[in-house]
Amino acid sequence: MTTAEFIREYRERDIRQLALQANRFPDVDMPYALDQIQGWQIARRKLPKWAACDGVIFPPHLSMEQCSSEPTAQYKLNLAMEWAERVGHASSMTDLTGGFGVDFSFTSCAFAVATYVERNEQLCHIVEHNLPLLGLNNATVVCADAVEYLSTVEPQTMLFLDPARRDEHGAKTVMLADCTPDVVQLLPKLLEKSRFTMLKLSPMLDWHKAVDDLQGTVREVHIVSVGGECKELLLVLSKVVESELKVYCADLSTASDTSSLFVYTPGSSAPVANSKLKTQNSKFVHEPNASIMKAGCFDELAAAYGVSPVSRNSHLFLSDEPVDGFPGRSFVVERVTTMNKGELRKALVGVEKANIATRNFPLTVAELRKRLKIKDGGDVYIFATTTAEGEHLLLISRKYR
Repeated sequence: MTTAEFIREYRERDIRQLALQANRFPDVDMPYALDQIQGWQIARRKLPKWAACDGVIFPPHLSMEQCSSEPTAQYKLNLAMEWAERVGHASSMTDLTGGFGVDFSFTSCAFAVATYVERNEQLCHIVEHNLPLLGLNNATVVCADAVEYLSTVEPQTMLFLDPARRDEHGAKTVMLADCTPDVVQLLPKLLEKSRFTMLKLSPMLDWHKAVDDLQGTVREVHIVSVGGECKELLLVLSKVVESELKVYCADLSTASDTSSLFVYTPGSSAPVANSKLKTQNSKFVHEPNASIMKAGCFDELAAAYGVSPVSRNSHLFLSDEPVDGFPGRSFVVERVTTMNKGELRKALVGVEKANIATRNFPLTVAELRKRLKIKDGGDVYIFATTTAEGEHLLLISRKYR
Protein backbone atom coordinates (compact mmCIF):
# COMPACT_ATOMS: atom_id res chain seq x y z
CA MET A 1 0.00 0.00 0.00
CA THR A 2 1.35 3.40 -0.98
CA THR A 3 1.25 6.43 1.30
CA ALA A 4 -1.45 8.08 -0.86
CA GLU A 5 -3.60 4.95 -0.75
CA PHE A 6 -3.19 4.70 3.00
CA ILE A 7 -4.31 8.32 3.46
CA ARG A 8 -7.42 7.82 1.34
CA GLU A 9 -8.40 4.54 3.01
CA TYR A 10 -7.77 5.50 6.65
CA ARG A 11 -8.48 9.25 6.73
CA GLU A 12 -11.56 8.83 8.92
CA ARG A 13 -9.75 6.75 11.54
CA ASP A 14 -8.33 7.89 14.88
CA ILE A 15 -4.74 8.98 14.18
CA ARG A 16 -3.57 7.82 17.61
CA GLN A 17 -4.70 4.29 16.83
CA LEU A 18 -3.11 4.48 13.38
CA ALA A 19 0.21 5.57 14.89
CA LEU A 20 0.24 2.47 17.07
CA GLN A 21 -0.18 0.28 13.97
CA ALA A 22 2.68 1.83 12.00
CA ASN A 23 4.62 -1.47 11.84
CA ARG A 24 1.81 -3.00 9.75
CA PHE A 25 2.52 -0.55 6.92
CA PRO A 26 6.27 -0.52 6.23
CA ASP A 27 5.89 1.16 2.83
CA VAL A 28 3.90 4.08 4.20
CA ASP A 29 5.55 7.38 5.20
CA MET A 30 3.65 7.32 8.47
CA PRO A 31 4.55 10.80 9.89
CA TYR A 32 3.47 12.42 6.63
CA ALA A 33 0.36 10.28 6.35
CA LEU A 34 -0.76 11.09 9.90
CA ASP A 35 -0.24 14.81 9.26
CA GLN A 36 -2.41 14.57 6.15
CA ILE A 37 -5.14 12.56 7.85
CA GLN A 38 -5.25 14.93 10.80
CA GLY A 39 -5.23 17.93 8.45
CA TRP A 40 -8.09 16.48 6.40
CA GLN A 41 -10.13 15.81 9.54
CA ILE A 42 -9.71 19.44 10.65
CA ALA A 43 -10.45 20.67 7.12
CA ARG A 44 -13.66 18.63 6.99
CA ARG A 45 -14.88 20.81 9.87
CA LYS A 46 -13.27 24.17 9.03
CA LEU A 47 -12.72 23.98 5.26
CA PRO A 48 -15.21 21.54 3.71
CA LYS A 49 -14.50 22.74 0.15
CA TRP A 50 -10.81 22.05 0.64
CA ALA A 51 -11.49 18.67 2.22
CA ALA A 52 -13.58 17.75 -0.82
CA CYS A 53 -10.77 18.65 -3.24
CA ASP A 54 -8.61 15.64 -4.15
CA GLY A 55 -4.86 16.14 -3.91
CA VAL A 56 -4.79 19.07 -1.48
CA ILE A 57 -1.82 18.87 0.87
CA PHE A 58 -2.29 19.93 4.48
CA PRO A 59 0.38 21.53 6.68
CA PRO A 60 1.38 20.50 10.23
CA HIS A 61 -1.24 20.63 12.98
CA LEU A 62 -0.52 24.16 14.32
CA SER A 63 -1.02 25.80 10.91
CA MET A 64 -4.32 23.95 10.50
CA GLU A 65 -5.60 25.02 13.90
CA GLN A 66 -4.63 28.66 13.31
CA CYS A 67 -5.96 29.02 9.76
CA SER A 68 -9.27 30.71 9.01
CA SER A 69 -12.49 28.80 8.55
CA GLU A 70 -14.49 29.09 5.34
CA PRO A 71 -17.12 31.44 6.84
CA THR A 72 -14.50 33.94 8.08
CA ALA A 73 -12.47 33.69 4.86
CA GLN A 74 -15.62 34.33 2.81
CA TYR A 75 -16.36 37.35 5.00
CA LYS A 76 -12.91 38.75 4.17
CA LEU A 77 -13.49 38.18 0.45
CA ASN A 78 -16.76 40.14 0.63
CA LEU A 79 -14.98 42.90 2.53
CA ALA A 80 -12.13 43.01 -0.01
CA MET A 81 -14.63 43.25 -2.89
CA GLU A 82 -16.54 46.09 -1.21
CA TRP A 83 -13.37 48.06 -0.57
CA ALA A 84 -11.97 47.42 -4.06
CA GLU A 85 -15.19 48.90 -5.45
CA ARG A 86 -14.98 51.76 -2.97
CA VAL A 87 -11.49 52.79 -4.09
CA GLY A 88 -12.36 52.11 -7.74
CA HIS A 89 -9.47 49.72 -8.17
CA ALA A 90 -9.19 45.91 -8.14
CA SER A 91 -5.97 45.26 -10.02
CA SER A 92 -3.69 43.66 -7.45
CA MET A 93 -3.30 42.42 -3.88
CA THR A 94 -0.47 40.98 -1.79
CA ASP A 95 -0.83 38.79 1.26
CA LEU A 96 2.36 39.48 3.22
CA THR A 97 1.84 36.69 5.78
CA GLY A 98 0.39 33.91 3.65
CA GLY A 99 0.44 30.99 6.07
CA PHE A 100 -1.54 28.00 4.81
CA GLY A 101 -3.18 30.30 2.27
CA VAL A 102 -6.86 30.02 3.23
CA ASP A 103 -7.46 33.76 3.46
CA PHE A 104 -5.35 34.28 0.34
CA SER A 105 -7.31 31.69 -1.64
CA PHE A 106 -10.52 33.63 -0.94
CA THR A 107 -9.43 37.30 -1.02
CA SER A 108 -7.32 36.83 -4.17
CA CYS A 109 -10.55 36.15 -6.08
CA ALA A 110 -11.41 39.85 -5.83
CA PHE A 111 -8.33 40.95 -7.81
CA ALA A 112 -6.86 40.49 -11.27
CA VAL A 113 -3.42 39.63 -9.90
CA ALA A 114 -2.49 38.31 -6.46
CA THR A 115 0.80 37.57 -4.67
CA TYR A 116 1.25 35.22 -1.74
CA VAL A 117 4.28 35.96 0.48
CA GLU A 118 5.49 33.60 3.20
CA ARG A 119 8.92 33.11 4.78
CA ASN A 120 8.31 29.43 5.61
CA GLU A 121 9.59 27.49 2.61
CA GLN A 122 7.55 24.36 3.41
CA LEU A 123 4.29 26.34 3.44
CA CYS A 124 5.24 27.99 0.15
CA HIS A 125 5.67 24.60 -1.51
CA ILE A 126 2.34 23.40 -0.11
CA VAL A 127 0.46 26.49 -1.29
CA GLU A 128 2.11 26.41 -4.72
CA HIS A 129 0.84 22.84 -5.04
CA ASN A 130 -2.67 23.57 -3.74
CA LEU A 131 -3.62 26.78 -5.55
CA PRO A 132 -4.10 25.24 -9.04
CA LEU A 133 -6.14 22.41 -7.52
CA LEU A 134 -8.43 25.04 -6.01
CA GLY A 135 -8.82 26.74 -9.40
CA LEU A 136 -6.66 29.77 -8.62
CA ASN A 137 -4.57 30.75 -11.62
CA ASN A 138 -4.00 34.45 -10.93
CA ALA A 139 -1.56 33.91 -8.07
CA THR A 140 2.20 34.07 -7.59
CA VAL A 141 3.94 32.44 -4.62
CA VAL A 142 6.98 34.22 -3.16
CA CYS A 143 9.13 32.85 -0.35
CA ALA A 144 10.32 35.98 1.45
CA ASP A 145 10.20 37.95 4.68
CA ALA A 146 7.16 40.24 4.86
CA VAL A 147 9.06 43.36 5.91
CA GLU A 148 11.77 42.93 3.29
CA TYR A 149 9.25 42.22 0.54
CA LEU A 150 7.10 45.21 1.48
CA SER A 151 9.99 47.58 0.80
CA THR A 152 10.24 46.32 -2.80
CA VAL A 153 6.64 45.66 -3.80
CA GLU A 154 4.87 47.91 -6.28
CA PRO A 155 1.80 49.82 -5.00
CA GLN A 156 -1.15 47.46 -4.59
CA THR A 157 -4.91 47.84 -4.35
CA MET A 158 -4.88 45.83 -1.12
CA LEU A 159 -2.27 44.58 1.30
CA PHE A 160 -3.28 41.83 3.72
CA LEU A 161 -1.45 41.17 6.96
CA ASP A 162 -2.02 38.56 9.67
CA PRO A 163 0.79 39.19 12.18
CA ALA A 164 2.04 36.24 14.22
CA ARG A 165 0.57 36.29 17.72
CA ARG A 166 3.23 34.28 19.53
CA ASP A 167 6.57 35.41 20.91
CA GLU A 168 9.88 33.58 20.56
CA HIS A 169 8.91 31.33 23.48
CA GLY A 170 5.60 30.31 21.90
CA ALA A 171 3.47 32.34 24.32
CA LYS A 172 0.42 34.12 22.92
CA THR A 173 0.55 37.90 22.54
CA VAL A 174 -2.50 40.17 22.43
CA MET A 175 -0.86 43.60 22.11
CA LEU A 176 -0.52 44.95 18.57
CA ALA A 177 3.05 46.08 19.18
CA ASP A 178 4.03 42.57 20.34
CA CYS A 179 2.91 40.87 17.13
CA THR A 180 5.31 40.00 14.30
CA PRO A 181 5.76 41.92 12.10
CA ASP A 182 5.17 45.14 14.02
CA VAL A 183 2.27 46.76 12.16
CA VAL A 184 2.67 50.11 13.94
CA GLN A 185 6.27 50.36 12.77
CA LEU A 186 5.26 49.36 9.24
CA LEU A 187 2.30 51.75 9.10
CA PRO A 188 3.84 54.46 6.85
CA LYS A 189 5.00 51.86 4.33
CA LEU A 190 1.62 50.02 4.37
CA LEU A 191 -0.21 53.26 3.62
CA GLU A 192 2.26 54.20 0.90
CA LYS A 193 2.05 50.81 -0.83
CA SER A 194 -1.73 50.21 -0.79
CA ARG A 195 -5.04 51.90 -1.39
CA PHE A 196 -6.26 49.97 1.63
CA THR A 197 -4.77 47.44 4.04
CA MET A 198 -6.68 44.68 5.81
CA LEU A 199 -5.30 43.50 9.16
CA LYS A 200 -6.40 40.25 10.77
CA LEU A 201 -5.79 40.35 14.52
CA SER A 202 -6.41 38.29 17.63
CA PRO A 203 -9.98 38.48 18.98
CA MET A 204 -8.36 38.95 22.40
CA LEU A 205 -6.85 42.26 21.35
CA ASP A 206 -8.32 45.55 22.63
CA TRP A 207 -9.61 47.09 19.42
CA HIS A 208 -9.87 50.57 20.94
CA LYS A 209 -6.15 50.48 21.75
CA ALA A 210 -5.33 49.14 18.27
CA VAL A 211 -7.28 51.98 16.63
CA ASP A 212 -5.40 54.51 18.77
CA ASP A 213 -2.04 52.87 17.99
CA LEU A 214 -2.73 53.10 14.25
CA GLN A 215 -2.94 56.89 14.44
CA GLY A 216 -6.24 57.69 12.79
CA THR A 217 -5.78 55.45 9.75
CA VAL A 218 -8.44 52.84 10.68
CA ARG A 219 -11.64 53.32 8.68
CA GLU A 220 -13.49 50.15 9.74
CA VAL A 221 -13.37 47.64 12.57
CA HIS A 222 -14.96 44.24 11.94
CA ILE A 223 -15.56 41.91 14.88
CA VAL A 224 -16.40 38.49 13.46
CA SER A 225 -17.98 35.62 15.39
CA VAL A 226 -18.94 32.12 14.28
CA GLY A 227 -21.36 29.96 16.20
CA GLY A 228 -21.41 32.26 19.20
CA GLU A 229 -17.60 32.50 19.55
CA CYS A 230 -15.57 35.59 18.65
CA LYS A 231 -13.02 34.44 16.05
CA GLU A 232 -11.38 37.44 14.40
CA LEU A 233 -10.78 41.13 14.62
CA LEU A 234 -10.34 42.82 11.23
CA LEU A 235 -9.17 46.40 10.73
CA VAL A 236 -9.27 48.24 7.40
CA LEU A 237 -6.71 51.03 7.03
CA SER A 238 -6.58 53.64 4.29
CA LYS A 239 -5.18 57.09 3.61
CA VAL A 240 -7.03 57.22 0.26
CA VAL A 241 -10.50 57.07 1.82
CA GLU A 242 -11.38 59.56 4.55
CA SER A 243 -14.42 58.54 6.55
CA GLU A 244 -15.82 58.32 10.06
CA LEU A 245 -14.80 55.16 11.90
CA LYS A 246 -17.44 52.43 11.78
CA VAL A 247 -17.60 49.20 13.74
CA TYR A 248 -19.21 46.08 12.24
CA CYS A 249 -20.33 43.29 14.59
CA ALA A 250 -20.93 40.17 12.49
CA ASP A 251 -22.14 36.79 13.71
CA LEU A 252 -21.77 34.17 10.97
CA SER A 253 -23.76 30.97 10.83
CA THR A 254 -22.69 29.32 7.55
CA ALA A 255 -20.02 29.77 4.88
CA SER A 256 -22.12 32.25 2.90
CA ASP A 257 -24.64 33.61 5.36
CA THR A 258 -24.42 36.41 7.88
CA SER A 259 -27.04 35.67 10.51
CA SER A 260 -26.71 39.09 12.11
CA LEU A 261 -24.80 42.28 11.42
CA PHE A 262 -24.85 45.37 13.61
CA VAL A 263 -23.04 48.50 12.40
CA TYR A 264 -22.45 51.60 14.47
CA THR A 265 -20.30 54.70 14.85
CA PRO A 266 -18.53 54.75 18.24
CA GLY A 267 -19.89 57.40 20.58
CA SER A 268 -22.94 58.08 18.40
CA SER A 269 -25.52 57.29 21.11
CA ALA A 270 -26.12 58.81 24.51
CA PRO A 271 -26.16 56.37 27.46
CA VAL A 272 -29.48 54.59 27.89
CA ALA A 273 -31.02 54.54 31.35
CA ASN A 274 -31.09 51.26 33.27
CA SER A 275 -34.38 49.37 33.25
CA LYS A 276 -36.52 49.57 36.37
CA LEU A 277 -37.05 45.82 36.41
CA LYS A 278 -40.24 44.67 38.13
CA THR A 279 -41.62 41.20 38.53
CA GLN A 280 -44.74 41.87 36.46
CA ASN A 281 -43.29 43.70 33.40
CA SER A 282 -40.55 43.16 30.79
CA LYS A 283 -41.80 40.20 28.83
CA PHE A 284 -38.57 39.61 26.86
CA VAL A 285 -34.89 39.39 27.75
CA HIS A 286 -32.19 39.72 25.06
CA GLU A 287 -28.60 38.44 25.17
CA PRO A 288 -26.18 40.08 22.67
CA ASN A 289 -23.97 37.88 20.49
CA ALA A 290 -20.22 37.47 21.01
CA SER A 291 -19.28 40.25 18.57
CA ILE A 292 -21.47 42.77 20.38
CA MET A 293 -19.97 41.72 23.70
CA LYS A 294 -16.47 42.20 22.30
CA ALA A 295 -17.34 45.58 20.82
CA GLY A 296 -18.88 46.82 24.06
CA CYS A 297 -21.42 48.89 22.11
CA PHE A 298 -24.24 48.49 24.62
CA ASP A 299 -25.57 52.06 24.49
CA GLU A 300 -25.65 52.01 20.69
CA LEU A 301 -27.39 48.62 20.73
CA ALA A 302 -30.03 49.79 23.20
CA ALA A 303 -30.72 52.91 21.18
CA ALA A 304 -30.90 51.06 17.86
CA TYR A 305 -33.32 48.34 19.03
CA GLY A 306 -35.32 50.17 21.68
CA VAL A 307 -34.31 47.82 24.49
CA SER A 308 -33.38 48.68 28.06
CA PRO A 309 -30.31 47.39 29.94
CA VAL A 310 -30.92 45.57 33.19
CA SER A 311 -27.97 47.57 34.53
CA ARG A 312 -24.74 49.09 33.22
CA ASN A 313 -22.72 45.94 33.87
CA SER A 314 -25.22 43.14 33.26
CA HIS A 315 -25.17 43.21 29.44
CA LEU A 316 -28.71 41.87 29.27
CA PHE A 317 -31.56 43.87 27.74
CA LEU A 318 -35.31 43.95 28.32
CA SER A 319 -38.33 44.84 26.26
CA ASP A 320 -42.10 44.63 26.53
CA GLU A 321 -42.49 43.55 22.89
CA PRO A 322 -40.56 41.17 20.59
CA VAL A 323 -37.53 42.75 18.89
CA ASP A 324 -37.06 41.58 15.31
CA GLY A 325 -33.49 41.21 14.10
CA PHE A 326 -31.86 41.60 17.50
CA PRO A 327 -28.17 40.59 17.10
CA GLY A 328 -28.15 37.81 19.64
CA ARG A 329 -30.67 35.56 21.36
CA SER A 330 -34.11 36.55 22.63
CA PHE A 331 -36.13 34.84 25.36
CA VAL A 332 -39.64 35.08 26.75
CA VAL A 333 -39.52 35.83 30.47
CA GLU A 334 -41.93 33.54 32.29
CA ARG A 335 -41.06 34.37 35.89
CA VAL A 336 -38.72 36.66 37.82
CA THR A 337 -37.58 35.84 41.33
CA THR A 338 -35.24 37.15 43.98
CA MET A 339 -32.88 34.81 45.83
CA ASN A 340 -35.33 34.56 48.72
CA LYS A 341 -35.77 30.84 49.49
CA GLY A 342 -39.53 31.00 49.52
CA GLU A 343 -39.73 32.90 46.24
CA LEU A 344 -37.19 30.57 44.64
CA ARG A 345 -39.07 27.47 45.64
CA LYS A 346 -42.31 28.83 44.18
CA ALA A 347 -40.70 30.14 40.97
CA LEU A 348 -38.87 26.88 40.24
CA VAL A 349 -41.82 24.53 40.62
CA GLY A 350 -41.65 22.01 37.77
CA VAL A 351 -38.11 23.06 36.71
CA GLU A 352 -35.85 20.04 37.06
CA LYS A 353 -33.14 21.16 34.64
CA ALA A 354 -32.18 24.42 32.97
CA ASN A 355 -29.46 26.29 31.09
CA ILE A 356 -27.97 28.82 33.52
CA ALA A 357 -26.02 31.97 32.71
CA THR A 358 -24.72 34.56 35.18
CA ARG A 359 -24.31 38.23 34.22
CA ASN A 360 -22.95 40.59 36.88
CA PHE A 361 -23.89 38.13 39.62
CA PRO A 362 -21.99 37.14 42.81
CA LEU A 363 -22.23 33.35 42.20
CA THR A 364 -20.68 31.29 39.42
CA VAL A 365 -22.86 29.07 37.26
CA ALA A 366 -21.64 25.99 39.15
CA GLU A 367 -22.34 27.57 42.54
CA LEU A 368 -25.80 28.71 41.51
CA ARG A 369 -26.69 25.35 39.98
CA LYS A 370 -25.68 23.63 43.23
CA ARG A 371 -27.79 26.01 45.29
CA LEU A 372 -30.82 25.63 43.01
CA LYS A 373 -30.36 21.83 42.77
CA ILE A 374 -31.14 21.90 39.05
CA LYS A 375 -29.54 19.73 36.36
CA ASP A 376 -28.04 21.16 33.16
CA GLY A 377 -29.97 21.20 29.86
CA GLY A 378 -33.59 21.36 28.81
CA ASP A 379 -35.51 24.24 27.26
CA VAL A 380 -35.58 26.53 30.31
CA TYR A 381 -33.00 29.34 30.48
CA ILE A 382 -32.20 31.07 33.75
CA PHE A 383 -30.36 34.40 33.65
CA ALA A 384 -28.95 35.38 37.03
CA THR A 385 -28.21 39.09 37.16
CA THR A 386 -28.08 42.23 39.30
CA THR A 387 -30.26 45.29 38.77
CA ALA A 388 -29.08 48.89 38.92
CA GLU A 389 -30.44 49.01 42.47
CA GLY A 390 -28.20 46.08 43.46
CA GLU A 391 -30.95 43.46 43.70
CA HIS A 392 -30.01 39.90 42.67
CA LEU A 393 -32.65 38.36 40.40
CA LEU A 394 -33.24 35.25 38.33
CA LEU A 395 -35.03 35.62 34.99
CA ILE A 396 -36.64 32.26 34.20
CA SER A 397 -37.16 32.16 30.45
CA ARG A 398 -37.62 30.15 27.29
CA LYS A 399 -36.25 30.82 23.82
CA TYR A 400 -38.36 33.12 21.66
CA ARG A 401 -39.00 31.46 18.27
